Amino acid sequence: MKQNRYQVIIVGGGPVGVALAVELGQRGISCALVERHVVMQRIPKGQNLTQRTLEHFYFWNCVDALRAARLMPQGVPTSGVSAYGSLMGEYWAAPAQRELVHEYYFQAYERLPQYETEKVLRHRMAALSCVTALFGWDAQTVEQDGQGVRVGVVACEGGERRVLEADYVVGCDGGRSVVREQAGIGRSGADFDQKMMLAVFRSRELHEGLKRFPVKSTYNVMHPDLKGYWQFFGRIDVGEGWFFHAPVPLDTTTGNFDFLGLLHKAAGFAFACEFDYIGFWDLRVAVAEKYRVGRVFIAGDAAHTHPPYGGFGLNNGLEDITNLGWKLAAHLQGWGGEALLASYGEERQPIFKETGEDFIAARIEQDRVFLENFSPERDRAAFERAWEERMAKTSARARVYEPHYEGSSVVMGPAGGVCSAHGSHTFKSRAGHHLPPQTLSSGRNVFEELGAGFTLLAFGAEDDAVRGFEGAAQSLGVPLKVVRDSQTGGREAYGKKLMLVRPDQYVVWNDDVAPADARALMAKVSGQRSRGH
Repeated sequence: MKQNRYQVIIVGGGPVGVALAVELGQRGISCALVERHVVMQRIPKGQNLTQRTLEHFYFWNCVDALRAARLMPQGVPTSGVSAYGSLMGEYWAAPAQRELVHEYYFQAYERLPQYETEKVLRHRMAALSCVTALFGWDAQTVEQDGQGVRVGVVACEGGERRVLEADYVVGCDGGRSVVREQAGIGRSGADFDQKMMLAVFRSRELHEGLKRFPVKSTYNVMHPDLKGYWQFFGRIDVGEGWFFHAPVPLDTTTGNFDFLGLLHKAAGFAFACEFDYIGFWDLRVAVAEKYRVGRVFIAGDAAHTHPPYGGFGLNNGLEDITNLGWKLAAHLQGWGGEALLASYGEERQPIFKETGEDFIAARIEQDRVFLENFSPERDRAAFERAWEERMAKTSARARVYEPHYEGSSVVMGPAGGVCSAHGSHTFKSRAGHHLPPQTLSSGRNVFEELGAGFTLLAFGAEDDAVRGFEGAAQSLGVPLKVVRDSQTGGREAYGKKLMLVRPDQYVVWNDDVAPADARALMAKVSGQRSRGH
């Protein structure tokens, strides 16, 4: 008899949905993943994986497999070249970006096509016995009541119908999410009324023609006629694999436009190439008004859509499900309260709202203003000053993009704190922020000792403080691992002797002395506030 009852149903089997299945499956949660495509789409999007994203792959026990799947040579940065006019123009720069903050994360970044990332995640998911993958099935209806959710699915071949039941459903089904629409969740954001093209092609001549530059992952062209929109080439490998994004007229089709001529104009020289794919997408930034309705959650592109500027999309989607996954598991296992589930949207929705507005849409507008006001033909000296300033801002942006949850109701953040994409990188431990890595006396990194539940880092702390946390966690049923060490050898940089770290590696509380009521603290950060003392 086919199983139709699960704890969680995941609709959408792209990298975000499969990663959620891995996150939940590793925590022993039974889940069904529903995906209509059997074969992965070989379109090289979502390539730049941040240091933070690689930390997820470490905890999903497949980081080595991901690195082995890379197509780019080791050491090629994920940052790119920006050029004015064309890639053969006089003015170009290669500002450092995410490499500037690598020391604050346990893993280095990676670059590979999304279909290779998906392949690694699917292989990991297949090893988890509590995950049922339904590839070739289409989710058509989503209903919920006080007892659970029901998802109506249809086999893409044969038309067989089934109704899956679960405690919760998570829509990871993309920008046209059926789950989001049936839950009645609206979206808002910036629509630029601009059609964009994506070409995937092969050209060794382009590779040879760009040897004036250091080997980079992307090559962006800022042209004065394009209103701040980019034309950019991206490498799939170092040799011949490329993709290209650019604005095109709204009436463009695959049959009425000179795509090769556009590539040549952007590159600044002619080259031979073979097209593998040409498609279109609309330039818009849209964020869901909320990430949850009752037992229905959304994540990834179902919650936020965006142009591929800056590599924010897939990385934010994977951060969504890392945030949600442990909270769903905790609630289903009985030690996470309802407030924990409520904190998912409270924490994640403001992050991408600011990411879309301040790091994507604002960048397009800033480029538009720059191109309108400065030109080497009109005033070379003024243009050169503005160009240098523009490239410096590109590097600065990487340092201040530091999503955090200071304002979360399940974090002991500072007074007046908010959840924001804006922050700073430091080794100092801060409530609501990502834990920076440090080496322990054993020679292992602190990340290698973090538990699957909460972890108390006790560096030079009193035994009574540790015992208080252990007793509080035991009384509430909250899993807690204690990691003891001295407050030397670099660990003094944390600035605190006691740090409570939650399962997604964010600090929820820190101090040098024990809290007045460790049980109340543990109840708050696990969402059990309603249970009192």
